[in-house]
Amino acid sequence: MKPHQRIVALAGGVGAARFLRGLVLALERAARARGEPAEAGAEAVTAIVNTGDDCVFYGVHVSPDLDIVTYTLAGQVDTEKGYGLARDSFGAVEGLAALGHATWFRLGDRDLASCLHRTLRLREGAGLALIADEIRRAYRVPLRILPMSEDPCPTFVELRGGRRVHFEEYLARDGAPDEVERVDLGAARHARPGPAVCESLRQASAILVCPSNPVVSIGPIVAVPGVREAIAASRAPVVAVSPIVGGAPVKGPADRLLRGIGAEVSARGVARLYRDWVHGFVLDTRDAGECRDVEALGLRARAVDTLMRDAEAAARVASAALELACEIRTDLERIEGGKQARGERSQPERSEGGKQARGERSEPT
Repeated sequence: MKPHQRIVALAGGVGAARFLRGLVLALERAARARGEPAEAGAEAVTAIVNTGDDCVFYGVHVSPDLDIVTYTLAGQVDTEKGYGLARDSFGAVEGLAALGHATWFRLGDRDLASCLHRTLRLREGAGLALIADEIRRAYRVPLRILPMSEDPCPTFVELRGGRRVHFEEYLARDGAPDEVERVDLGAARHARPGPAVCESLRQASAILVCPSNPVVSIGPIVAVPGVREAIAASRAPVVAVSPIVGGAPVKGPADRLLRGIGAEVSARGVARLYRDWVHGFVLDTRDAGECRDVEALGLRARAVDTLMRDAEAAARVASAALELACEIRTDLERIEGGKQARGERSQPERSEGGKQARGERSEPT
């Protein structure tokens, strides 16, 4: 990427956090190569994070994805689990269990401190965005972290037999059963974007979609009114990274949730979900045979090894996404330049990224 670029990433939990760690590393190296402080790379990034998983446990407001991203970028995440803090103790939940409380949501003691801080500050009238900023500063995380909304946006999963449960109940308590009939994002669809969310998107030079669960991590973010419009208004290249490798998720229940909404469990299936607002798609080399299908959707495809085994591997994935975004930007600028040379008026927004990348005019919806 060129210097002074603004990169916005749409992020869920574990996969997004690992990708963001790689993105920061890649940008820090690029900054050093330009003779700038390494911090300039991280400071160019804004992560807009899903809050559909937020819930109250043990009387405190837990924001799982905000905290996973923060702890990972701080280098303090429990790498074995992918969430929580390394070497945390569990005295509080063990004490609650001894008193007869259900403790299926395992919240460590230092993790509890972050959540208690969030709860106390919310009670004082602070907004979730300000609190997220306080926590990331306390953990010395250099990039900007924004909650998608400050309104309650719980994601619910509807299961066979008429059961309806909060996503965290579905995942952590019930073990993510393969009985999904519907995912309810209604709360997100009636929420307001968080402070600076739409502004950051409109001003973005590139927008990256992390390899997060497309249904319950990325889905809630783009369901918030105004987010899709801000992405379109940015005219930035939008590149997504597939969370599906070899027909299965790297981590989590994306396969069960994709089937539950009637989507194909494949890189191609995720690209189809994103096709109306994404220009490019990075998929794993194991799925390289699907590149042609992705390109038939109007997206530019790139196949690389997307397994983020460590920070170096994550940096390579992030670099591939950035390179693809640069290529798409060049295409978009060439199309725009051609329109101006012919005296054609530019459209203020795009509703279908792939069409604009091909130079086609989007039809109103």
